[in-house]
Amino acid sequence: MTRTEGEIATNTDPTGSWSLVVPLKPLARAKSRLGRAAGEDLRPRLALAFAQDTVSAALCCRAVRDVVVVTDDPAAGAALAALGARTVADAPAAGLNAALEHGVRSVRARRPGAAVAALNADLPALRPEELARVLDFSSAFPRTFVSDAQGIGTTFLSAAPGTELRPVFGGPSRAGHLASGAVEITAPGLDSVRRDVDTGDDLREALALGVGPYTAGLSASMAPAADR
Repeated sequence: MTRTEGEIATNTDPTGSWSLVVPLKPLARAKSRLGRAAGEDLRPRLALAFAQDTVSAALCCRAVRDVVVVTDDPAAGAALAALGARTVADAPAAGLNAALEHGVRSVRARRPGAAVAALNADLPALRPEELARVLDFSSAFPRTFVSDAQGIGTTFLSAAPGTELRPVFGGPSRAGHLASGAVEITAPGLDSVRRDVDTGDDLREALALGVGPYTAGLSASMAPAADR
């Protein structure tokens, strides 16, 4: 399924069972490390483009029923709602893990038996078929996670129906999720699920994988400087 900028990417397959929770900082504060490579004017626009490509790909995934974005940024919320996501305010305002738990509560208030997963908002190369493989694997376990490309952080964390998410994102979260009993997904061929973008080097690697149309459009006129 191809996507073009501005297209509502909602999955029309009613068999999808997963609800994804995507947290997004206010754009003025998002992706601070990327400013060195992209410039401060472009940095917030790239942060939104990453989220748009992430949400678009997630909504095209056959295993996904819906996507909930937790954000206090009204412009970002409107842009992602236009793609088909549901947005909720970050009512706890107590950091990333609290925002994720709030998003899960919002999902399960409507659908108590939902299988849920947290997904980073900075996966602009995300492939729906790779995400589907991750979700299919996750269906067999109470909690699973995918580490980032560096093997230090986490880009995805799931919780089966009736299971708490128990996120410990931030810093060396791979070790934290392992210690919490979540099963790590180590299958090959999941590069697009692992490739989050925090720096210019990360962005170059995502571009090499092939990013979605929102990120591609902004990146066409820039050549990120190497991180120093």
